[in-house]
Amino acid sequence: MGFDRKYWEENYSQPFTMDGIGNAKEHAKYLKAFFELEQVDISSIADFGFGYGYLFQKTMKQFIPYKALGIEPSEHAFNKAKKRKLAPVESTKLKLENCTLQDWCAQEDKPKLNYDLGLCCSVFQYLDEKDLNSIIMTLSRRIKYLYLTVPTNKELDRQIEDLNFDDKYAYRRSSEFYKKVVGQGFTNISSRIWESKHHFNEETTLFTDLLYRH
Repeated sequence: MGFDRKYWEENYSQPFTMDGIGNAKEHAKYLKAFFELEQVDISSIADFGFGYGYLFQKTMKQFIPYKALGIEPSEHAFNKAKKRKLAPVESTKLKLENCTLQDWCAQEDKPKLNYDLGLCCSVFQYLDEKDLNSIIMTLSRRIKYLYLTVPTNKELDRQIEDLNFDDKYAYRRSSEFYKKVVGQGFTNISSRIWESKHHFNEETTLFTDLLYRH
């Protein structure tokens, strides 16, 4: 799908009521507190579908990364976000790309494509299963930690019942499906936060509360 203006007008007619936009500051503060508690340094950030850029902006403001990457497949959202000052300081080397996550993952692995933290919020529900399986393994190599939000079939049902909002573009999948797919390359270490299996295991993880590894 193209995520054209029609998609954004249908799904984001009231953007500040949406998770990751109206509460972007709270998401970013949660991430900062989580990594600070364990004294884990986050110096580079990538957002794999930054939309209007609110969560990306707030997360960069919390961490002040030396480099950051934002990719967004929608030309409409990309152009709208570019008009805003996303980088918190001039020293952050910010790169924005108007491309799909599939295209970015198709590039040859290089050190410059590696990041400490990747944001991936409300993206996976729009990708088919074949792409997801491939993307997860690439992300596992290129990022150390993944901040993931994706609505399952139950959340999509609740959106219809409680909010009268039906996302006709989304794939309807179970939580078990996403746990299996994401679990190929990542270990769940907290709410929404996943640790790369390529970079860490139970012996090398920087998070010592092993009870919470799933």
